[in-house]
Amino acid sequence: MRRTALLASATLLTALIPLVSARAADDPTPAPVPVDRFEGEVPFARQPADGIFTWGGDSDDPPSLRLADRADAPEGAKVLTGSYDISGYGGFTHDFAADQPAHDWSSHRGIRFWWDGRNNGRKIAFEIKDGGANGEASELWTTSFTDDFTGWKQIQIPFTDFTYRTDYQPVGGIDHVLGLTQMWGYAVTLPVGVKGTFAMDDVELYGRADQSLRASVTTDSAVHPVQEGGTAQVKVSVATTGSAPLDEPVTVTYETVGGTAEPGTDYTPVRGTLTFPAGTASGSTRTIQVPTLEDKAAEPAETIPLKLSVTGAKAPTETPQVVIDAHGLPYLDSRLPIRERVADLVSRMSLEEKAGQMTQAERAALTDQGDIAGYALGSLLSGGGSTPMPNTPEAWAKMIDSFQLRARATRFQIPLIYGVDAVHGHNNLAGATIMPHNIGIGATRDPQLAERTGAVTASEVRATGVPWDFAPCLCVTRDERWGRSYESFGEDPALVRSMETIIQGLQGRPDGRDLSRDDKVLATAKHFVGDGGTAYGSSTTGSYTIDQGVTTVTRQQLEAVHLAPYTTAVQRGIGSVMPSYSSLDIVGDGQGPVKMHARGDMINGVLKGRMGFGGFVISDWNAIDQLPGDYAARVRTSVDAGVDMMMVPYAYKDFRTTLVDEVKAGRISGRRIDDAVSRILTQKFRLGLFEHPYADTTGAARIGSAAHRAVARQAAAESQVLLKNAHGVLPLRKNQRVYVAGSDADDLGNQTGGWTITWQGSSGTHTQGTTILQGMRNAGGDVTYSKDASAPTNGYDVGVVVVGETPYAEGVGDVGNGHDLRLSAADQAAVDKVCAAMKCAVLIVSGRPQIIGDRLGRIDALVASWLPGTEGDGVADVLYGRRPFTGQLPVTWPRSENQLPINVGDAAYDPQFPYGWGLTTLTQVPEGGTATLKALALAAAAAERAGSDRAGHQIVTRARLLVQQKAGSGMTAAIAKPFADADHLLLTGRYAAAVAELTEAYRAAA
Repeated sequence: MRRTALLASATLLTALIPLVSARAADDPTPAPVPVDRFEGEVPFARQPADGIFTWGGDSDDPPSLRLADRADAPEGAKVLTGSYDISGYGGFTHDFAADQPAHDWSSHRGIRFWWDGRNNGRKIAFEIKDGGANGEASELWTTSFTDDFTGWKQIQIPFTDFTYRTDYQPVGGIDHVLGLTQMWGYAVTLPVGVKGTFAMDDVELYGRADQSLRASVTTDSAVHPVQEGGTAQVKVSVATTGSAPLDEPVTVTYETVGGTAEPGTDYTPVRGTLTFPAGTASGSTRTIQVPTLEDKAAEPAETIPLKLSVTGAKAPTETPQVVIDAHGLPYLDSRLPIRERVADLVSRMSLEEKAGQMTQAERAALTDQGDIAGYALGSLLSGGGSTPMPNTPEAWAKMIDSFQLRARATRFQIPLIYGVDAVHGHNNLAGATIMPHNIGIGATRDPQLAERTGAVTASEVRATGVPWDFAPCLCVTRDERWGRSYESFGEDPALVRSMETIIQGLQGRPDGRDLSRDDKVLATAKHFVGDGGTAYGSSTTGSYTIDQGVTTVTRQQLEAVHLAPYTTAVQRGIGSVMPSYSSLDIVGDGQGPVKMHARGDMINGVLKGRMGFGGFVISDWNAIDQLPGDYAARVRTSVDAGVDMMMVPYAYKDFRTTLVDEVKAGRISGRRIDDAVSRILTQKFRLGLFEHPYADTTGAARIGSAAHRAVARQAAAESQVLLKNAHGVLPLRKNQRVYVAGSDADDLGNQTGGWTITWQGSSGTHTQGTTILQGMRNAGGDVTYSKDASAPTNGYDVGVVVVGETPYAEGVGDVGNGHDLRLSAADQAAVDKVCAAMKCAVLIVSGRPQIIGDRLGRIDALVASWLPGTEGDGVADVLYGRRPFTGQLPVTWPRSENQLPINVGDAAYDPQFPYGWGLTTLTQVPEGGTATLKALALAAAAAERAGSDRAGHQIVTRARLLVQQKAGSGMTAAIAKPFADADHLLLTGRYAAAVAELTEAYRAAA
């Protein structure tokens, strides 16, 4: 997301504003005040200087800018002109000088400028910045105009047209009031998807800010629920831009009129007038009382609109409603079985209400919060980076409560189910505990720890009012060129299945009885099915190379590799499932590649039918747009295939309307709709949302707590995989002088990776946590840090170089889409310099293996650190021997990119390091060679017969350590293949066969 800023000359305005203020006493309409003339008085520069600059989503998105002489310039000789060709987002902006006072625009009606129209029909966003410390720490207020004219036209925008941006703010809300007394300039967002030029001139403030434009009347809420017989209290407030007292009286006439409630029967009608006299302080409040009557009849909710007529100020943007709560109906009785409650509610609902339950919108895409009730929406979500401002637990809870309040204005007051992608902790929330990504959790081989990480995540998510998590990803990653590799627990379905204990951490017991707890959430198994098996080069989505591509498998491969984790998930009671964007091509079935959202044979047939999945299926983001046919055909196809709820972030109106039309036309059956809605409502009842729709924040104090971070720290430690350790370089000793270098040693954003605060993540510090460097210092190490290894390297005992990837998510991170599997030039240089000067350990912070074989001979110790999350102390724990290295490779580490895809079980298998590889420290390796292995084989067979999984794991682990010690750095295909196969056999409970494979590997390591 972008950080916009604003345009104006601080020197010019500072000089002009006092003159204007002095003149205002004689002239009720102030003269226009120039903001920008574009005659060269404002440089092209960034903060803290006063200046114009450009921005964009990609390197080619920022427009070009120049000051050009134009004979037809509306003012002066020059205009601001430029060209653009934007695929993501882009524009230009200017911050007033940060070391000068902000500007006071409060005496003016609005801002205006000249625009050279191209008549392209495109909307152009115009923003101003209000309050805060400077142009990059202020609130954004936005409006737009349409370029539907040719030649110069003066665009006039009253300040009352600007609305607070809810989708993105650089630092978060300050007071959500457009004060106009501390202004930092403006910004222009240019059209996307069209190549063009523009010209702009003479930005200035105009007009007089009369009270009817700068004063506004608001109510404390748009919806006021009240139990039958109670009295609603509607608070009415008056506020002014700039927070000055009223110059003139404001009157508010009110009257209860319309709605579904019957006056005299359901409530006592009220009418009257409130007066706020001249001199009333901004923020003053009056209360209107609306009494309701009790008739004791069971009935749905009824609405009582309170019409307000305002003089002397702006009226509220919508009419507030008093809502008499639904009561007495069977579905509201928590003593009844959920099945009966669902059946009763579905029987009462209209088709439109059912279609609404099947519709999910993005919170920031709501054109009006009233759409929640107007379209009877069943769900909202926060996409990656879609957060309230400020991004705090309190703001999350307040935001979601405001959405739930809107749902109270519907007939049956069905609560929303709000969802987020909390894929490694509550990763959208600043200050939350961020776990290692799944690839690191897979490396721990610790199912109990996986469950604990899920429990921490659920606790922090639910404490902010969110009851639904779009996790875990149960993909089996088969090609590490995939940009989602780190979302997988590993390449072996047996490993993925073993880590599904995380579902119990998120949801609690499989029967769903724990879902109503304040520390549990509904989990989502994704992405059904085969998303990890897409072939390189098969994607047709933008510049992606593998993500959302085609998975081509035999029926047997599909069952054994990609479907297996979902069988486990259903057995564990998973509450929802999300289909994959990708296509599935089953060899021999004659269908060819078919998008998963259209595969009724898999969703209805396998998932819901054969596996007996009883939850509901939620689509991926806008996924139905990738299906063939017109929009109605896509809706039919996906719903008939078994998708119960559609994630249509910006198209929620179109989807609901189309779905209703298709059912009315008989092209989608009513039975199918009832099935989908019943599945959705079942989970809402299980979550206890009907009884407690609002956020339970009793657990908010635990967010980011020491106890939660301790779990993340343990997970970070156990996820570290020691690939090489020549000369016993690791663990480090505290009395050693350690030289630390590398791009990822002191970068919290790099070690947390994608899906952290924003969708793609970002380098730098954007949340609370400890970097690896800080962890080493906290451990008491004698550490010197030089990021690029430019500091002198003499006099040190050992070097630690922390290198790897920068954050990415999904197909953006696909190899070939601007990414590869090699270290950057700067990282390579740091490794080369440090390892040439001293004994060295190299840590690779990444979402997937990196090709490092050409440097392996110069590296003494090599660690796969994966993406360890916010707790760098956990990495330091194993570096300094507080904990042993115990992690094992969850994926095969290739020698070259040409080997990909390479996976355990392949006939040809000659990797740099095999699946399951992981050296240990602080652990005694068994002695005795083949004799010991023979004894271990007998013990493994006995453990297998006795069903003793713990003993079986311990026995195989002892055999694995013996093999690793002998193999050392002399890895060959003859060692690698049986070694990797043994780890797969261990995970499937075949301990004797695992030891037999390890014995073969031992013999090959001559």
